Amino acid sequence: MSYLPARKGRHRQRYEDNLRLVAGCIPYRLEKDVEDSRISVLMISTPNRDDLVFPKGGWEDDETVNEAACREALEEAGVKGILDEEPLGVWEFRSKSKQNSCSLEGGCRGYMFALEVTEELDSWAEQSTYKRQWVSPEEAYKLCRYDWMSEALEKHLRRMERNSNIEKAEKLVEHQMLSSGCSTKPSNLEESFSKCIVDFPPMPSLSKMPFASMYYGGK
Repeated sequence: MSYLPARKGRHRQRYEDNLRLVAGCIPYRLEKDVEDSRISVLMISTPNRDDLVFPKGGWEDDETVNEAACREALEEAGVKGILDEEPLGVWEFRSKSKQNSCSLEGGCRGYMFALEVTEELDSWAEQSTYKRQWVSPEEAYKLCRYDWMSEALEKHLRRMERNSNIEKAEKLVEHQMLSSGCSTKPSNLEESFSKCIVDFPPMPSLSKMPFASMYYGGK
C-alpha cells in the first residue's frame, strides 16, 4: 500500500512567543459489550524505550492545527479518524533533547485533541520508527512518558464521561415525556422541563465516581 512520506525538517514550522507550536492527538476507540462501553487508547513506542507517547509533531504554516494533529496521527501511528475540533488543552513543555537545558531554546506549546479512530493502515510513513499499541487508560497512565500527556488523557476521559451522562439524561427525559403523554420533543434538555414534569435520579458526581470507570470497567 502506498502512503505519503512523512514531512521532514522545520522550514515551515510555526512559532509563537519563541515557542515551537506542536499538535498531537489521543487516538481512541470504544469497544461495546453487553453492560458498558470500554475505551482503549492508541500509543506509540520508540526504539530502545519502554515508555509510550501519543502521536504529536510540529504544526506547520500551510495547515490548520486540526490538520496538523490528523497528519501526525497518520504519519506516526498509521490511523485515520474523526477529530474533535475542540482541543483538550494547550500545554507548554520542553522538547526531549532540551529537558536539562537552562536556555530558552527547546520550548514548545502543544495543542492536544481527541481522535476517534475509524481506520488503521497496515503500512504508514514512520512505521520503522514508531510501533503502535492499544492500551487501557490504566496502562496508559503507567506507561506514558510525559506528565502533560497524562493530563491530556485525563481531560479526554472526563469529557467523554460528561458527554455520556448528558446523552443518557436526554434519552431518559425523552422516554419519560413519552410515558407521561407529551407529544412534542423539546429542542434541548432545558426546554423539556417547561413542557413536562419528569422525575429522574440525579447524574452521578465526578467526586463520587471514578471518572474513567464507565469506560474501562473499574470499580
